[in-house]
Amino acid sequence: MPIVADLLESGRTRLREAGIEPSARESALLLGRLLGIGEASVLARDTEAVPPEVEARFFELVARRSSGEPTAYLVGEREFWGRPFWVDRRVLIPRPETEHLVEIAFSLPLPERARVLDVGTGSGCIAISLAADRPQWRVGGSDVSLGALAVARANAVRNGVADRLALFSADLTDGVDLSAVDLVVGNPPYVEEAIVPYLSRDVRDFEPRVALTIGSDGFDATRRLLAAAAAMRPGTWVVLEFGFGQGEGVLGIADATGHFDLAELRPDLAGIERDVVLRRG
Repeated sequence: MPIVADLLESGRTRLREAGIEPSARESALLLGRLLGIGEASVLARDTEAVPPEVEARFFELVARRSSGEPTAYLVGEREFWGRPFWVDRRVLIPRPETEHLVEIAFSLPLPERARVLDVGTGSGCIAISLAADRPQWRVGGSDVSLGALAVARANAVRNGVADRLALFSADLTDGVDLSAVDLVVGNPPYVEEAIVPYLSRDVRDFEPRVALTIGSDGFDATRRLLAAAAAMRPGTWVVLEFGFGQGEGVLGIADATGHFDLAELRPDLAGIERDVVLRRG
């Protein structure tokens, strides 16, 4: 039987040849998933023998990763805000920069029993993080995809908030009484249609298209959301993520609605404008 070190090296070589980096870490993550141990534990067991069935499954995963399939889908989960979330091709993979939405939500002067709507909830990572850390809040998550809602419900159970989180099918905020909501938060589709073919293959070929792009210019979902904010009460909030270079466009849309008396762009940890914070006027 092969040993861990040999499999790791073979995996690294195949991934590197396919242009996958960091190949060493990805190889260890995939083997660790099959062995039921973490990346560090894999490296510490480099002389242990690996059963043939695990070897075969490992090289299947390496082949899939070499084709561009994201590691998060291969291992079936991704961490967000310190919690584990199931992910598959029905949902976007949670990104670290999206954690800023959670951070901003907690910084706002919301009521003690705030009512919050996560639009396009996907895996549920934002809504679940809010509900878990603010058990007094009433949190809901909408999504047009029934598959995504199934993943979100599983994650709500996994993270212990299923009894405090309302998940429902809706196209953005359609059918929602926004006059009862204190905060609308979300990561809406914002990729321009024209640049979809140029996205990295792991995003372009594997993540759900409906969660990436709506309309041609990347602003369609944002326009609809900010227009719907007319139904919100004065003093309530909208916090949305947007794409690279879209900040001024988002501010222009917000200004054109005439709904907001505060509009602020927030950068991510790399200093790139990433989120807009709006207060209903």
